[in-house]
Amino acid sequence: MSGPQIITLGCRLNIAESEAIREIAGEQDDLIVVNSCAVTAEAVRHTRQAIRRARRERPEARIMVTGCAAQTEPETFAQMAEVDAVIGNREKLDPAHYPSSQRKLGSQAQRRAPPHETPASAGVTEVLKAAEKVQVSDIMAVRDTAPHMASAFAEHARAFLEVQNGCDHRCTFCIIPYGRGNSRSVPAGAVIDKARELVDAGYQEIVLTGVDVTSYGPDLPGSPSLGLLVERILKAVPALPRLRLSSIDSVEIDDRLFELLAHEPRMMPHLHLSLQAGDDMILKRMKRRHMRTDAIRIVERLKAARPAISIGADIIAGFPTEDEAMFENSLRLVEQCAIVHGHIFPYSPRAGTPASRMPQVDRTIIKARAARLRSACEAQRREWLQSLIGSTQSVLVERNGLSGHAENFAPVRFEAPQSPSSITSATITGLENGVLIAQEARQ
Repeated sequence: MSGPQIITLGCRLNIAESEAIREIAGEQDDLIVVNSCAVTAEAVRHTRQAIRRARRERPEARIMVTGCAAQTEPETFAQMAEVDAVIGNREKLDPAHYPSSQRKLGSQAQRRAPPHETPASAGVTEVLKAAEKVQVSDIMAVRDTAPHMASAFAEHARAFLEVQNGCDHRCTFCIIPYGRGNSRSVPAGAVIDKARELVDAGYQEIVLTGVDVTSYGPDLPGSPSLGLLVERILKAVPALPRLRLSSIDSVEIDDRLFELLAHEPRMMPHLHLSLQAGDDMILKRMKRRHMRTDAIRIVERLKAARPAISIGADIIAGFPTEDEAMFENSLRLVEQCAIVHGHIFPYSPRAGTPASRMPQVDRTIIKARAARLRSACEAQRREWLQSLIGSTQSVLVERNGLSGHAENFAPVRFEAPQSPSSITSATITGLENGVLIAQEARQ
């Protein structure tokens, strides 16, 4: 293995930052970095599982844990015997926190109490050692972002470019602002320079990422909007064929951004919306900034202007106080917004959030509602994918040369190998296991 092993959980922003970590850490073959997610209790559990699995598979490696879960609950991971160091989201892009193999972060011997200690004193020693593992600073004190943006992505044909970090909103269910800090934007000049660098490196698609991407700009001189940033990237980097957005807040789509999404051919016809629920009372209790009709209206407008656009969305099942009628409103939203890329999250309380103190829905009901939402999304997705059979799609080929994604983010598998990382015109001939089957279109 050449260089560190990076295990990434969670969002596209984590993917972008993991690649930056790969560059920073250099040729440290004995290092494993687990870039964690804290969006749900399940995500934290998956992080712990990934750490234990990594230790079993590579018992001699150094394991460092970072990311949002490490930021919000560092003690959880510091107390794990498998972990050598815990660093926060501010620290993870600082080269000083990636010591070489000669400066061990920890060892199995250090994690064991000395033989002469009593059980009581050994317990105190373990607590002290756990504290010594932790390097996590106050994320709310951070005022800038993207101190290091990746130049290459080892496992992806597309590049992820961080333009924003943090969040100023305080949705009642969400722990992420405490993992990422307040909203801060990357100046347009730095974004454009990195976009040019990525295109020069051969990337034909860039995904703009952040925690709350549509909050881009108010902290910069002149308060530029996300729409203006997108416009500037497209103008300043004419060699970039495809630009895509990660998850955005529908209520913050301004007129400039709407026009680009609706009419700009280099702007991909695919949008992932942070909807969370389809019931107005639940949205209010979540402290969201939109109502049900706002979500439906923006999708109707986008589809009227650009019928090929595909819609994804995050929806939470079983938010506190959600009754059956409220849930049915979320269920109907799947069809009303034609959600074909659905991310369904069973609600799980996050300690310290207002929602965790609200009356909770029974876990079995939450599980059942999540299953119904997933089924509804799958039905929409299946119908959509079937409608693409016989069409010609422009597909970005993944690095394996056998799969890719169309402009609308439909997954595609080729009948014959294609040139990796190329954009290929493909005729869709069928559908198998949720993936479109394609052959290269005749010229």
